[in-house]
Amino acid sequence: MENAISQHPAVAACAVIGIPNERWGEAVHAVVVLHPHQQLTADELRAHCKSLIAGYKCPVSADFRDSLPVTGAGKVQKNLLREPYWKNFSRRVS
Repeated sequence: MENAISQHPAVAACAVIGIPNERWGEAVHAVVVLHPHQQLTADELRAHCKSLIAGYKCPVSADFRDSLPVTGAGKVQKNLLREPYWKNFSRRVS
């Protein structure tokens, strides 16, 4: 999924996480950093992904940010990205 997203020319960096979903328990969500002066909507991103991978693997939603939280080794801290979405849930599916 991240590979498909990162192939879009407007995308500088991305991470894919699971967020709560009433129907499925968890849904695919993309957190995206765009190159400077680029624009992209969640719908455009989903259409791009659908041209490369199966529809069920594509993000159902996206969040656009200025940067991603990373460790000292440069690894994306996905736990920090998931935290706001899961904080009011007693059961965490991730």
